[in-house]
Amino acid sequence: MKLLYFAWLRARIGHAEEVLSLPEGVHDVAGLLAWLQRRGGRYGETLRDLSVVRVAVNQEYVGPDHPVCDGDEIALFPPVTGG
Repeated sequence: MKLLYFAWLRARIGHAEEVLSLPEGVHDVAGLLAWLQRRGGRYGETLRDLSVVRVAVNQEYVGPDHPVCDGDEIALFPPVTGG
């Protein structure tokens, strides 16, 4: 899977993207976010408050129960506000 990080998430994690195999036991967005938090370091700190993180799978906004697969593109970004 390809993980993309945007805005302040990218700055805090330290890179814009990474390619990983789907971790064993991860089946949905909630599981992926929990796995990323457990990676610790910058991931744990950046993803401490998931209420400020939006997720898109294959360019569509999704909720925490949305399934993820090994070939997915998963984007993490803060909520977007208009003006």
